[in-house]
Amino acid sequence: MHRWSLLPDPAVYQPDTLDLNTDAKAAAYWFPCFRDLAAKFAQVAEKSQSAQDHTAAQRAEQFRAAYVQRLEEHQRNIPLNSGKVVLGTSELLKLNETMLRRFGFSDPWLSQKKIENASAVARLKQRLQELDSLQDQDSRWTELVRGVLAGNMFDWGAQAIANILEQDSNFGLHSALERIEQRPWLLDNLDNWLRRLKGEPHKCAVVFVDNSGVDVVLGILPFARELLKRGTKVLLCANSEPSLNDVTSRELEALLDDCSRECEVLGQAWSSGRLLVYANGQTGPCLDMRTLPKELCEAIADNETDLLVIEGMGRALHTNLNARFGCETLKLAVIKNSWLAKYLGGGEMFAVICKFEPAAS
Repeated sequence: MHRWSLLPDPAVYQPDTLDLNTDAKAAAYWFPCFRDLAAKFAQVAEKSQSAQDHTAAQRAEQFRAAYVQRLEEHQRNIPLNSGKVVLGTSELLKLNETMLRRFGFSDPWLSQKKIENASAVARLKQRLQELDSLQDQDSRWTELVRGVLAGNMFDWGAQAIANILEQDSNFGLHSALERIEQRPWLLDNLDNWLRRLKGEPHKCAVVFVDNSGVDVVLGILPFARELLKRGTKVLLCANSEPSLNDVTSRELEALLDDCSRECEVLGQAWSSGRLLVYANGQTGPCLDMRTLPKELCEAIADNETDLLVIEGMGRALHTNLNARFGCETLKLAVIKNSWLAKYLGGGEMFAVICKFEPAAS
């Protein structure tokens, strides 16, 4: 089956939530925001290679200048492109990764990811014990969802979070659980999700994951484990190429080898093929379902996927928030940008999106 298997009508699928070519308020905020982020990312890129390569500082500045130049081109072309071409924040985020690679920075967050992955794996067993102690199904699933949301706080691409992580080395999952918005959330379909879980188990869930470390190990894997315990096959989909501190498919495979030693359920599912990892075809932090690799599309179709889980700001908020899919869909994200939280009708930083939708006809 082709790549449209999740899309009821591929012709109308538009992943981007914002269009900077038509939304003047969004453009007025995001262009300066990305200009500032480029300077921050240049610092990270330089630091990642400065000890080994004396050209790192020069190349980092070249990256920043080239990115800003392209940004300004997009901004100048708004009058020409308005109503003709959609310019989403996804394009500007992907451009960041393209430019970093062009100037020799293939994975600036690699060292940070390794540190955070090792730390999270060491805490996995304790987190699973906390969850298993919750006997009531609704309570356990509520905490699993909250864990995914809290894990999604660990995003070095969000300036508000980067500031917290830089200032507090002890900031962990439980700290994040205290920081996310309390219910009722900005978009709160949790009760609908809990009701659905009282019905028949899903055949197969495809889960698009986000960040390394706490996010994927302590947030997503316990969630996936609970689906596996219900008899659902799980396909975890991670980036094909590095982007910010997002986990890649190759890194996720190595993580599952490590996590399998910490959890029998995960270990058995990983070794038996009931838990699988696929590359998602993306080179940036967002998600365009039109560009999924053939191998993943075939797995989605062959396993009769009936649950789609999309996690994180890039994949479930900057893209796909308003898109409808051909199976039940759960979108989970913490809004780590105050402008975006207000734009979507909330007032707080770390507002929560928990959107559960039935299959589109």
